[in-house]
Amino acid sequence: MRIAVTLVRKLGLAALLLNAVEGADYVREIQPVFGTRCVACHGPSQQMAGLRLDEPATLITRSLVVPGKPDESPLLQRISSLKKGFQMPPAGPRLSEGELTAVRAWIAAGAKIDTTTAQAPAVRSTHWAFQPVRKPVLPDVNRRDWIRNPIDLFVVSRLENENIEPSPEASKSILIRRASLDLTGLPPSPAEVRQFFADNRPDAYERMVDRLLASPHYGEKWARQWLDLGRYADSDGYEKDLVRPWAWRYRQWVIEALNADMPFDQFTTEQLAGDLLPNAAVNQKVATGFNRNVLTNREAGVDRAEARFEQNVNRTNTISTVFLGLTVGCAQCHNHKFDPISHRDYYSMFAYNANLEEDDIDAPMPGEVGPYMRSLPDYEWKRQSLLRDYEVLGWQAKYEARLKQAVDHPGENLEWDFQVTEFKAGIDNALKLLAIPIDRRNRRQAERMTARFLRVIGPDFTRDTELAGRLKEVRQRLAAIDPPLAPITEAMAVKADGNPAKMYIALGGDYKSKGPEVGAAPPAILTSKPLPDRLGFSRWLSSAENPLTSRVVVNRMWQEFFGRGLVRTSDDFGTQGEKPTHPELLDWMAADFRESGWSMKRMHKQIVMSAAYRQSSNVRKELLARDPENTLISRQARLRLSAELIRDSALSASGLLNTDIGGPSVRPPQPAGVAELGYANSVKWAETQGPQRYRRGLYILFQRTAPYPMLMTFDAPDSNTACSRRSRSNTPLQSLNLLNDPVFLEAAQGLAVRTLRESDGDRIDYAFELCLGRKPSSREKQRIKSYFDQQLEILGKDSSASAALLPAPPEGVDRTEAAAWVGVSRVLLNLDEFITRE
Repeated sequence: MRIAVTLVRKLGLAALLLNAVEGADYVREIQPVFGTRCVACHGPSQQMAGLRLDEPATLITRSLVVPGKPDESPLLQRISSLKKGFQMPPAGPRLSEGELTAVRAWIAAGAKIDTTTAQAPAVRSTHWAFQPVRKPVLPDVNRRDWIRNPIDLFVVSRLENENIEPSPEASKSILIRRASLDLTGLPPSPAEVRQFFADNRPDAYERMVDRLLASPHYGEKWARQWLDLGRYADSDGYEKDLVRPWAWRYRQWVIEALNADMPFDQFTTEQLAGDLLPNAAVNQKVATGFNRNVLTNREAGVDRAEARFEQNVNRTNTISTVFLGLTVGCAQCHNHKFDPISHRDYYSMFAYNANLEEDDIDAPMPGEVGPYMRSLPDYEWKRQSLLRDYEVLGWQAKYEARLKQAVDHPGENLEWDFQVTEFKAGIDNALKLLAIPIDRRNRRQAERMTARFLRVIGPDFTRDTELAGRLKEVRQRLAAIDPPLAPITEAMAVKADGNPAKMYIALGGDYKSKGPEVGAAPPAILTSKPLPDRLGFSRWLSSAENPLTSRVVVNRMWQEFFGRGLVRTSDDFGTQGEKPTHPELLDWMAADFRESGWSMKRMHKQIVMSAAYRQSSNVRKELLARDPENTLISRQARLRLSAELIRDSALSASGLLNTDIGGPSVRPPQPAGVAELGYANSVKWAETQGPQRYRRGLYILFQRTAPYPMLMTFDAPDSNTACSRRSRSNTPLQSLNLLNDPVFLEAAQGLAVRTLRESDGDRIDYAFELCLGRKPSSREKQRIKSYFDQQLEILGKDSSASAALLPAPPEGVDRTEAAAWVGVSRVLLNLDEFITRE
């Protein structure tokens, strides 16, 4: 028996060695070993003995590897040795037999390092995230009484192994506030809290959860997380940072898709390749706005080829982060230092977007089509009559002919050279539009080009003062057409520009340095199947063959509900990311998510219904020592609300919140001077008036060069790159913001008025219920009463201060008393508990 086992072992090693020799590959087989076992001491952070194993050329230059001679290579001698003080790594487990065999085989095959221009074969990786998702068997546990669904079995199994008890269930007031904030992003109203307390049925909690999942505000809450990933913004970025008036239409699609519980596989496909679906509907094209969220450089002197390259770099990195949980950005310039992602892999993924073309489409909202179609014939007749009367198209043809001449003969006329650069920067796909004869353009193309001509008529025409005057006149008359054309919503989409573009490796990340041609493909470590277009790639992402997407998505869900993912590095499932704290639970959820038809609401409900989620967030004394970071999920997490939710909660408590769903972005009040931070006074912030200024934070217009300061103070991302997890800082500026920001002052005033108008009983109790979902303790009540009395005394001596705090008190209420309630409201809105989800 012993001889047989030894023989099998030797045959296995021989097979490994033969496989490695035939396909010895540095990127796939050797680099991951160095990345996980060596670079902590011999990498970018520190170089013990002056050695960097993340720069493989040093292996040859330092004579650590002798190509073709593994036994003479010092590297192999050190990592194979058992001698203390000589072996590497010096501490921890040795390299496995398989890893040593792979290194030996690689050296024997010539120690080839540069795989930049070679197609690396798909090989197996031992890294956990690249292994297929298999649904594990549910564990057997002792605490069966604690279990509410399968999630709890995995949690309590780990706790029992550590001999730790789970935390008790949170109080009903905390549970409804927690679930409401997590599922809808809004605190529960006093009426909803009372209804939940009064419901004594066994399934009262589940009924409450189902109500929240069915709320239209669910889509708003979860859209915010997705828009962080999709780097949504309402402006282009860069110096000009022009506003994108129709960006919101993509946001609207996300909200509606989430509320409808669109399966995640469909959610993925429509965003990455909705335009390629057979007979694609308008909404499926709107979804491709995901790929329009990149920054757009509209500077006159920009190199359009370079700008397009940078946009596709952003798209490639975003798709990898969002759907694969991999940081592939390193491979833009060279093979990934740590993960088995080659330079070639990067540009194979890049190729999926190489032939993308921006496409602005009509995407009407309900009720828009009828009025638009009825108003179009009369409006178009009047418009064409004006263009004809003023001979606009004739002058436009001359302007465009002059532009074409400047395009074909650059350098002949500097004034027209400048016109060309401005023209290319001001209109998407400008030269393609210019090449279409005027009489063959569709209505949208014709309108865009005529509007451009009337706005920028060119140097030869501006010198003709009579003509310039006539063109100015026609501009004014076009704008004054009565009745105007009924508005119709547009959307920023993408489409494939003809045949797939040829893609080359950009050597060193330089778009001008063309390497070998590559075809579109996912990273070879994940599949060897040919997936030649975006549609095939998007469907592969949610296929059973891809081990990453389902894991990455459920991990981000867990992160939203517990503050941290089961994999804490939710944007990095590669070899440098953290391993899952509960690997079986992660895989069970990933498999269940896929098997259940990718229903996001179903998975959210499973998590929220679990006993693990319902635990108290109080930290027991023994947990401080044994589970200080809640790695074992021995309690719930206490989390500061996100920026938008803090603002929404204040407006909700005050009764000011406008709960309309969807629509264009708004510009609420902000501190003076912020808009001036934009380039050359280009940012205009005309404050939204009326109820619209109190829309949810999701709808605040995000200007990339001058973002809304309250959001940034509370750690909103900059929207330039995908954000998988927001940081949570704690700064004095945040408290000052809650006290002095114009919106929070208005919220305090609204809360005071609401408390006075709606409460006939104990107003302190009612104010606490509005803000915190509970009644105050006797000590809290006494302290608030003392503060109110103090404010009453101070304001009674200064009527101007009372008027400043609340210019219009409720009818029949003393101004000084009302102003004192504003002071109390400011205290409540600034409480740690108010901005925290327990």
